[in-house]
Amino acid sequence: MFESLPQHFRDFGLKADIRTIMLLRKSIAKGLANTLGDLYLVLKGLVTRSPKDYGPFTTAFYKYFLDIDIKHGENLDQAILRSEAFNKWRQKFPGQEDELDKPDMDKLIDQFLNEVHLSSYDIQELVSGKDILNNDDPSMADSDSDSPDALQNLLQKAADYNGISLEELMRRMEEVAKNQERRHSGGQHWIGQGGISPYGNGGAAPGGIRVGGVGGGKMARMVIGNANYYPVDTKVTLQDNNIDVALAFLKGIQDESSEILLDIPATIKEGVKEGGLFLPIQKEKLTQKVQVILLIDNGGWSMTPFIKNVTRLFSKMKRRFAHDLKTYYYHNTIYGGAYSDLKRSKFENIDKILKHHKNYSLFIIGDADMAPYELSQESVRSWKKLEERFPRAVWLNPLDERFWTGSYTINTLREVIPMFPLSPHGIEKAVELMNKKRGFGKG
Repeated sequence: MFESLPQHFRDFGLKADIRTIMLLRKSIAKGLANTLGDLYLVLKGLVTRSPKDYGPFTTAFYKYFLDIDIKHGENLDQAILRSEAFNKWRQKFPGQEDELDKPDMDKLIDQFLNEVHLSSYDIQELVSGKDILNNDDPSMADSDSDSPDALQNLLQKAADYNGISLEELMRRMEEVAKNQERRHSGGQHWIGQGGISPYGNGGAAPGGIRVGGVGGGKMARMVIGNANYYPVDTKVTLQDNNIDVALAFLKGIQDESSEILLDIPATIKEGVKEGGLFLPIQKEKLTQKVQVILLIDNGGWSMTPFIKNVTRLFSKMKRRFAHDLKTYYYHNTIYGGAYSDLKRSKFENIDKILKHHKNYSLFIIGDADMAPYELSQESVRSWKKLEERFPRAVWLNPLDERFWTGSYTINTLREVIPMFPLSPHGIEKAVELMNKKRGFGKG
C-alpha cells in the first residue's frame, strides 16, 4: 500500500522516499490516521519542509488520493468541479438540487473540502453508542429526515459501539433494514453514509458494522456487502453501489435464433424400425446469442464521471456477449462515423459500422446536450442510419431527466432514438423495449 506515493510526491518537487511510507504506516498502526483529513495532516508533516511546499503538497495529495488533477492555468474550484470524486460525492445527497434551480457551487465545493479535510481532531466528542441505541426505535418508519447539513454536524462526534455485541447490532440492523426504503446520510439511525449510525459507511462509529461503500477509518468490527441491508435507488444515475442491479437488468436481453439440424440418432432409430427405410428426421436447435454495439461519448468533462462505470458495467457482460461486444467512441455527436479506440484516433466510417448484423442491440451512452450548431443535419442523418439498421437501439442519458426538455439537441435526438436515463431503472425499461422488437429477420 502507498508504494507509488514517494515517486508521486517527487514528481511535484517534494522530498519523499521509502521512509515516508514506513512512517505513514506506523502512524496508521498507532491510530493517528483514521480519516482522509488525518492522512493529509500526517503526510504534510512528513513531506513538507517549508511553507513554499504547501501548495505543491496539496496539489499532489488531491491528485493521488482523489484524482483531482489541477491543470496549468486552472484554479482548484475548476478542477474539483470536473472531478469524478466531487461528482460522486454530490450523489450522496439525492434531491439536494430540487430546492434550487441553480445550486450554489461555491457552497458545495466548500462542503466537499470540509469533508475531505475532516480529521480526528475535528471529532470533539465521543458519545456512547449504547445510549444512542437505548433511545432509538429500530422499527421506526422511514422518512426523508436527513439533510446535508447534518453530516458535518454529526461528524464532529463519534459514537463508540464496541461495548455492544455484534449479535445485538445485527439484530437491530435487520429490523432497521425492514423499514428502510431509501438511502440516508448524516444520521444516527439508518443504514447509510456518514453520521454516527452503527451500520453504514463513511461515518464515525468505532465498533460498528460497515455496509456498502469502502473502508476508510478501519473502525468497523464487521463488514457486510449484502445489498439487502443497504437500499439501492434504481432511479439514480449509474454508480458503484447500483451497478450490479443494472447488470441484472442488462442480462434480460433476449435474442434467440433457431436452425434446423438433421437428428441422426432419431433418423437411424426410425430407419431400423422401418426395415431399412431411412427418412431424414429434422430437429430445431435454439441458441441464445447476444450481440451488442456500445457507442460511448467520452469527449467532454461532463461525461467523465460516467465513463468508468459504463465501461465496468459492459465489461462485466463480456462473458455473456463473448466476442459480440463492439465498442465505439465519439464526442458529443457522430459525424459520418465513430472511433474504435478510447483516444479517438482510429476513425471507423459509419458504413463499416452498418455492416454489422441488424440483430445487434445498440446502446448509445451520452448526455446528448451540446450547442445546437454541433448537431448538423448530416449528423442527424447518421443517427437515423444507425436506428434504421439496428431497430433495437436505445440511448442511455446520464443527465438528470428534469433537464432534458430544456435542451434542443436532446429533444431532437429523442425523436430519432428512444432515450432512457442511465440508471438501473432506465436500463430495465430500455431492455424491455428491445425485447419487444425481437424477431425482425435476417440482414
